[in-house]
Amino acid sequence: MSGEIHILAVGDVVGEPGLRHLEKVLRPLQRLKDIAFTVVNGENASGVGLTREQAERIRDAGADAVTLGNHAFGKHQIGNFLDDAPWLLRPANYSGRAPGRGCGIFDLGGLRVRVVNLVGRCGLAWGADNPFTLADRLLDRGEAELTLVDFHAEATSEKLALAYYLDGRVSALWGTHTHVPTADESVFPKGTGYITDLGMTGPVDSVLGVDPRQSVENFLGGLPGRYKHPEGPCKMQGAVFTLDKNTGLCAAVERVDIR
Repeated sequence: MSGEIHILAVGDVVGEPGLRHLEKVLRPLQRLKDIAFTVVNGENASGVGLTREQAERIRDAGADAVTLGNHAFGKHQIGNFLDDAPWLLRPANYSGRAPGRGCGIFDLGGLRVRVVNLVGRCGLAWGADNPFTLADRLLDRGEAELTLVDFHAEATSEKLALAYYLDGRVSALWGTHTHVPTADESVFPKGTGYITDLGMTGPVDSVLGVDPRQSVENFLGGLPGRYKHPEGPCKMQGAVFTLDKNTGLCAAVERVDIR
């Protein structure tokens, strides 16, 4: 086995505008960048959580794996579907009583790709298991040539620390949740590709995907109500990781922002 492979990670899909934009631009980007495998975070497809229909739309748009986060169970009906869809992952460090799985191994023409979904505990999911020690256990289960980690976390420090902890043991680790892309894409000393946050897929003129007027009213002390997602121009943000199929490590990371 020789050569390089391109992996695409797409930031949180927000609302119906984000879904429609993903459906429009994902496959053209995959062709342009010669993408072999795509992971999309879909936990905000309904604003808070996602439905089975929305998960399937993300899959049909071109995602090979769909990851979630702190809103994984925002729509209760997703529970049964999590057990039935091996490509739909919720954070692995949630309670074992929760439906679904947080780690999957996908066959890519004989190349095994492990995808791990974790949620951070700093200011986000205090009741979750320790993502550092759980990652150790997950990496011991099954064999895979490539390992990709979506770390859905609030704290920059927690994301960076986990990346350094796993450096050289995973192919790539990226952060989701904050909906704002960071400019720190890099290859760590031992070969793990990294970016603190991918950004989001949703309305450009918004506050993290939410109508600015609603968000401002919330900070003024008003009643926020149900999230509203403005129409208008959208963006799909994420990163392309170029991985070495021989070593399973990262050679380059490139941010993408498709508007």
